[in-house]
Amino acid sequence: MTNNRYIPALVNKWRRLGPVMAMAMLVSLIIPGKCVAVELPILLYHRFGPRVTDSMTVTTEAFEAQLNELEQKGYHVIPLQQWVDHLVAHVPPPPPRSVVITVDDGHRSVYTEMLPIVMRHRIPVTLFIYPSAISNAPYALTWEQLRELRATGLFDIQSHTYWHPNFMREKRQLSPADYDRLVEMQLTKSKRVLEMRLGTKVDLLAWPYGLYDRDLEERARKAGYIAAVTMERRSARDDDDPMAIPRYLITGAVSGRAFSTIFPAPKTGERKNDSSGSVKTRKQ
Repeated sequence: MTNNRYIPALVNKWRRLGPVMAMAMLVSLIIPGKCVAVELPILLYHRFGPRVTDSMTVTTEAFEAQLNELEQKGYHVIPLQQWVDHLVAHVPPPPPRSVVITVDDGHRSVYTEMLPIVMRHRIPVTLFIYPSAISNAPYALTWEQLRELRATGLFDIQSHTYWHPNFMREKRQLSPADYDRLVEMQLTKSKRVLEMRLGTKVDLLAWPYGLYDRDLEERARKAGYIAAVTMERRSARDDDDPMAIPRYLITGAVSGRAFSTIFPAPKTGERKNDSSGSVKTRKQ
């Protein structure tokens, strides 16, 4: 059944679609049809630069080449929230050959290196931020830069906990009471600070190091998160647990053929999603 918190947003979306498309969407929600598995590649980046300086850096040249490859193969970039809406609110799935781009941590290269490319291609991106570093760590974005990114309308800013702890290690080292307090603070403070500083709704979470368990999933739900992403290397499926959505980690080593294997070319006779010559995007 559709989650009640989505009903006003769905009504507004249907109004914008017009009566014919709105009715088609409504029928797809009500009338059961043939179950077809839906898969979606979700990419995870961390840092960008003119050259590879560490294991997590992807060069700006490589990143733009990857976007061009997606374009040539008929893929279009959609917001992560669109996939979450499908999983949680059971709205219709995104079109075939969709892909999502996410970036973890809040490295300053998102502003200095990635932003110009994002603006050229007009692609939506989800940033997962741990607020303790913002305007504090020399490698991190500032709050003003985050506000500028959000103002473009292309960047959705979500939570990566407050300071990116290794929950599995902390659970071994802390007393149960101290661990409970740590988890509560990491989940709630990050959400509260991001919403206060940026005036945005924060209800998505990236698990630090991709580590989580059922207990953490339940705590995240209680803290107000409706979905969370991991680092399990496979495409997301519409039967996935919304609190454990997989992503492909993209590093400097994942280029050329390694990247291409995630995105097969269209089969003979298969129509690409976009014939205009640019990466097709969905507005956030």
